[in-house]
Amino acid sequence: MGGGVRRSLRRALPALSVFVAVRVLGIAVLSLWSASSGKSAHHLLSQRWDSIWYVRVAESGYDFTVHAPDGRVLSDMAFFPLLPWLEQAISWLSPLGHADAGLLVSAVSSVLAAWAIFLIGEQVGGRRAGTVLVALWAVLPVAIVQSMAYSESLFTAVAAWALVCVLRGHWVTAGVLASLAGLTRPVGLAVALALWAACAVRLTGREAESELGPGSEPGPDRASGPDRASGPGPGPGPRAERDRATLARMAVGAVVAPLGAALYILWVGVREGSLFGYLDVQGEWGNGFDGGIAFFRFIGGLLAGPSFAAGVALILGVALAVWAYVAGVRQRQPLPLLVYCAVVAALAFLSSGYFGSKPRLLIPAFPLLIPLAFWLARRSTRTLAVVLSVVAAGSAVYGAFWLNGSGPP
Repeated sequence: MGGGVRRSLRRALPALSVFVAVRVLGIAVLSLWSASSGKSAHHLLSQRWDSIWYVRVAESGYDFTVHAPDGRVLSDMAFFPLLPWLEQAISWLSPLGHADAGLLVSAVSSVLAAWAIFLIGEQVGGRRAGTVLVALWAVLPVAIVQSMAYSESLFTAVAAWALVCVLRGHWVTAGVLASLAGLTRPVGLAVALALWAACAVRLTGREAESELGPGSEPGPDRASGPDRASGPGPGPGPRAERDRATLARMAVGAVVAPLGAALYILWVGVREGSLFGYLDVQGEWGNGFDGGIAFFRFIGGLLAGPSFAAGVALILGVALAVWAYVAGVRQRQPLPLLVYCAVVAALAFLSSGYFGSKPRLLIPAFPLLIPLAFWLARRSTRTLAVVLSVVAAGSAVYGAFWLNGSGPP
């Protein structure tokens, strides 16, 4: 086990080095920009917007509300508990305050997420594609959020490692990680659905060839070699016992996967005295699933006003995301990745709420980057280095401009 982890880490080291370099560049540019504006980069990363709500939960639990000028009651129960729990634990075990503990969680989580993203990219396209995939995730326009005391990095780390376990047949571990993803963000249910899809594929015997791409290693629940090629045999034997054990692990993983989100949502319902209490809490924040009506009305408003260019840019962004997903389907990406990505993207685009949040809500949808990673991986090393360097610089500048301006909510 330890040897496998070390080999995996050695393979991922170049990708992780690129990721850390890009994140350091982003923080350095943010620090210089903030200093020139008389602001604190540390404050922008750890004590603004959602970060404040997570810290309040870590400090005093779920007991804080804000009465908005329009009469809405904004409750901290809209924020899932895993990040504040970790902030609380780290603050108790170390001299760090809750806000700095949140920064530490994001820093560690972002690297762990990059490691898992590399393994997924390596499995479906080879080591070079995996490295490029990590680099692309690092240079997203809003990638500075990966370094904030927000839950995006934590969620992506837990979700990506759950997907790694799903693709390798580690069903129980995948279920536990999916449950943790559900304790991090409401979209954590996307991970549970991905696991269920993988179970369905395995049970129907329609396992996609792409699930054992270059660089993958069969998990303990995967049949391989002669056992995989052979038939069921004349009667009960080692393979039958192994199949029963696999089914048992799949069942455990499938049951555990949604528990994190389900239990938290039920707890909020009990606190609110309503079965749909969590939806009521989110509704007060203006969040809800409306099939994209509010989002497309927002785009229409931009197109009809002085922000026409911004509206066009949003349409192009949505079209690019749809193209990337369709390209992933055509590449025959593993079904769990497609299911996970579809749910994350759908909840980002088809829900109401603050529309400036849409880009950061797509940060966990890293499989959308796989088609572009494959294409760039076929380019020369020099071309790849130039493209990624230019985009990384642009991402760092935009991140600094964004956080010193409107920033994420």
